[in-house]
Amino acid sequence: MRADARRNREALIATAGAAFAADGVSASLEEIARRAGVGIGTLYRHFPTREDLVEAVYRREVEELCAAADRLLAEHPADRALELWLQRFIDYAATKRGLIEGLRVIFAAGTGRLSDISGRISGALERLIRAAREAGLIRTDLGTEDVLHALTAIHAAPQGPDWRDRSLRLVQLVMDGLRCRA
Repeated sequence: MRADARRNREALIATAGAAFAADGVSASLEEIARRAGVGIGTLYRHFPTREDLVEAVYRREVEELCAAADRLLAEHPADRALELWLQRFIDYAATKRGLIEGLRVIFAAGTGRLSDISGRISGALERLIRAAREAGLIRTDLGTEDVLHALTAIHAAPQGPDWRDRSLRLVQLVMDGLRCRA
């Protein structure tokens, strides 16, 4: 792919991610193209269907979230890396909320289009939890599944103008619980 085509594709994915997080997958493709600085034809050349664009946005979000785990572990103490990653998860969850209808269509088609990324998020979380546990910074009686359940509950909270702030407070509560008795 030429450099300009790669830039256009990345601009479309980034712009669509913001639009889907704000307006859901029914966001205007014409508006996404305009905000990305390209024509609608360019959008359709890269993403022939709305589901193709949804998939690309979702893949990018998962890849960025998972890559953040290793970067944060390299830059911070393990418990702080986990906390920052959980905060980053809230941003991922906000985008995923906007993508949910499009993801349902993709999964309902039964094509397995996203099967290669299943388990990546729990794998990243497991690395963070293992590092924090080994450093003696969090409890040893709670594991990845427990934290995933807490994240699922946070994600499922009713949408509202204060959802992100409330979710970040709940992440802090989860971290306080993980650090307790460490």
